[in-house]
Formats: sequence, structure tokens, C-alpha cells
Amino acid sequence: MKIVLGLLIPMIGTTLGAAGVFFMREQLRPELQKFLLGFAAGVMTAASVWSLLIPAIEMESKLGRWSFVPAALGFFCGTAFLTAMDLVIPRFLGGGDLCEQSADGKNRMKKTAKLVMAVTLHNIPEGLSSGAVFAGVLSGNTGVTLAGAFGLAAGIAVQNAPEGLIVALPVRKEGAGTWKAFFCGTLSGIVEPIAGGITIFLAAFINPLLPWLLAFAAGAMINVAVEELIPEAAQGEGGKLGSAGFVIGFLLMMILDVALG
Repeated sequence: MKIVLGLLIPMIGTTLGAAGVFFMREQLRPELQKFLLGFAAGVMTAASVWSLLIPAIEMESKLGRWSFVPAALGFFCGTAFLTAMDLVIPRFLGGGDLCEQSADGKNRMKKTAKLVMAVTLHNIPEGLSSGAVFAGVLSGNTGVTLAGAFGLAAGIAVQNAPEGLIVALPVRKEGAGTWKAFFCGTLSGIVEPIAGGITIFLAAFINPLLPWLLAFAAGAMINVAVEELIPEAAQGEGGKLGSAGFVIGFLLMMILDVALG
């Protein structure tokens, strides 16, 4: 029961963050929208570096000067995957909730759909990491304690709070109901306990792939930040607020990642 609770803690952090959408106004002021878009981009960029890429490189330290290779290849695959989804999904679906028509008349994935996908991908390796620690507890590994495992889960939960909010807010902005926006934010975190549970049962097979999965998620998140969030936050009036939001989001996530890492 304690292990199940530990695996659920990161998702609880995401849910609490997504609940922030209930306290937002029906219509956000354009300046606040710019700030929040920049904030989301800053959070995702910092999380990609400190939560994903740096741990991926450190996990492959045995490769010496080539320890960057799995992270670099995984990062490239993550960006390529989201780019491919942007091409494939509109072609097969043609419309619906996941797609929109761009200025040139072509169908493309909605920014919110890409954002949910990127954050969800980011949460999968976090769930794997949490599950690996609890697997160590169950195996009797003396280097891993139950208190330490819960500490890691709590740290991930705190980091997940702003991520739950940055998924829920854009969904709300596009006209969805508050409950739907909250559900989308929560849904991005539900993969964590699932991934953690799978890791406990298949730890010997999944752990070697973890550096690649971390970097893959980083690539997906950077793709969304650079292609969707930063341009919209910077263009037009209020661009300075978007830049300020990026700096604040980046610093906040960097501090959380390092302090709770």
C-alpha cells in the first residue's frame, strides 16, 4: 500500500497544479496570456535541461567523453517524433479536437494537443525513475530507503505542479470548460503511476533505456517551447511580458529541479 501511495504522489502534484485553472478568470487578459505562455516555455526549457538531459548524461557516465551520445540521439528522436506527429495526425484525422487550420489553409496539430503530448511524454520517464527507486526498496537494496523514495516522489510532485497548470491553462484559453481543462492537466500526469508500476515489474529491462527516454522527452518539450509557445509569447504587444514570464518560469523550475533533485 505504501508503494502504491508513493507512485501516486507525483500525479497528485500534477493534479493540484491543474486545479489552479479553477481560480482563473473566464477570459484572460492578453498581457497575462503572453506572460503565461512565456512562463510555460521557461518551465519546459528548464525541466528539459535539469530534469531530463543532465540526468540522462550522468546515467551514461560510464561512456566517458561519449556520455552525451544517448542523450543527443534521444533528444533528436524526441523532436523528430513531435514533428512527425504534426504531419501525420492532421493527415489521418483531417480535423477534430486535435487539429486546426493554419493561415495557409493546411491542417496542423493544435498547440494545446502538442503541449499535452509533450508534457505527458516528459512525465513517463519521471514515472519510470520513481518506479525504479521503489523497485530498489522492494528488492532490499540497502542504498535505497523508503523515506528516500518518498522524498524523491514528493520532489517530483512539487516540480509537476506548474506543469499541470501550463497544460490546463491553454486548454481553458481555447474555450474548453474549466473541468475539461482540469481533466487535461490531470491526464498528463496519470502516466506517472502507470509507468512507475510497470518499472517495478520490469525494472531489469526498462532501466537501461531510461537515459534515452529522458532525452526523448526533453526533445519533445523543447520542440513545443520553440515552435509554439515562445513565438506566440513574443509576438505583438505584450512581448516583453512573455519574455519576463519565460525568465521567471525558467528560474522557478531550475530552482525546484536543483533544490529537490
